[in-house]
Amino acid sequence: QAQLVESGGGLVQPGGSLRLSCSASGITFALHPMAWYRQFDGKQRELVASIDENGDTNYADSVKGRFTISRDNAKGMLYLQMNGLKPDDTAVYCCTRLGWNWWGQGTQVTVSS
Repeated sequence: QAQLVESGGGLVQPGGSLRLSCSASGITFALHPMAWYRQFDGKQRELVASIDENGDTNYADSVKGRFTISRDNAKGMLYLQMNGLKPDDTAVYCCTRLGWNWWGQGTQVTVSS
C-alpha cells in the first residue's frame, strides 16, 4: 500500500534550523517528481519546493536561499533542510508525489521565541 510518512518537525526559535524527512513507499520512488507543501491553519496548501527525477529543483520565492530539497532514491526518502526559519514558516509540512492528490499526515513546524 502506497504511503507517505513525514517526520522531523518541532518547535524552533527564529533563525533556527530543522530537517524534515519523508518516507515514500509503494511507488518506484526514483521515477517520480516529489514535492513539499505546507498548510497554514487549515488554509490551502502552498508548494514549498519540488525535485524531479533528475534532481532538478524549484522553490517558492519565500523560501529561496533558506530551504533545500533533496532526495535519496535508494532509500525512498525525501528531505527538506530548513535554515533561517521565520515565524511565517509556521505550518504543517507535507510531502507528496508532484501532481498527485496523495498526502501523509504531515509534520508540524512551529517557529517562535
